[in-house]
Amino acid sequence: MGTDTEARALAERILAAADTGACMALVTDDLPEFGLAEAYRVAEAVTGLRVARGERPVGWKIGFTNYAMWDEYGVRAPIWAPVYDRTVVEMPAGPASCAIGHLVAPRIEPEIVLRLARTPEPGMDETALMGCVDAVAHGFEIVHCVFPDWRFRLPDTIAAFGLHGLLCHGAFVPVGEAMPAAAWRPALEGFTIVLERDGAQAERGHATAVLGGPLSALRHFVEASAAAGPATWKPAAGDIVTTGTLTRPFPIGPGERWTTGIDGVPLPGMDVLFTP
Repeated sequence: MGTDTEARALAERILAAADTGACMALVTDDLPEFGLAEAYRVAEAVTGLRVARGERPVGWKIGFTNYAMWDEYGVRAPIWAPVYDRTVVEMPAGPASCAIGHLVAPRIEPEIVLRLARTPEPGMDETALMGCVDAVAHGFEIVHCVFPDWRFRLPDTIAAFGLHGLLCHGAFVPVGEAMPAAAWRPALEGFTIVLERDGAQAERGHATAVLGGPLSALRHFVEASAAAGPATWKPAAGDIVTTGTLTRPFPIGPGERWTTGIDGVPLPGMDVLFTP
């Protein structure tokens, strides 16, 4: 990946695969030297292409924050990628619908989404980071994969937009409105969640599944993005950050209804029917 032209050409190929619902060979199979630095360079080129066609970055997804996924997917560190105005949707209360027919082998991930009122800085602990958050939501990140059979190496996922497809979330709950601001940090470290498909439990999850809690996942992102990745890829005031899946990811298909219930933090559950 020696030139900007080569990075852009690969970015165009990855984006075309996603746009057409096709699969492509692993980048790391074609380019064994393709590492994290090269991957973030291509990912930045992907973002440039998306912006050029009218998409607007509105925040970030942090991926692979759940240790339980590391062995299954052969990774050993979280990643991050932009989310866009065209990939983030606020769901109405109660049953809602979400189209997924344009995604490649989509999977569902129940997550906590943080909205930043102030720019977080490296060195902040979870309490200080909570002070940067003005609202919290719960949502489903729908990830998808342009590589066959959901098999990849970490640089492949970084180049392919962090596997981000959609983020459908509920209403943001302002910090200090549903409960005192000081209560949010312990709540975000101790809540539980139940994920169901068509009324049957798929899995239970706990806040600590994502690097010890959503605020800890944010802390990792703030520190890691300051040390690596594109210089412009830093969380800032006004961004939303979705902090990683609280359960295993599950394949989803049109006609399935997925719901969640959360205990320990004042956020409504999700109730979404997925459509073609």
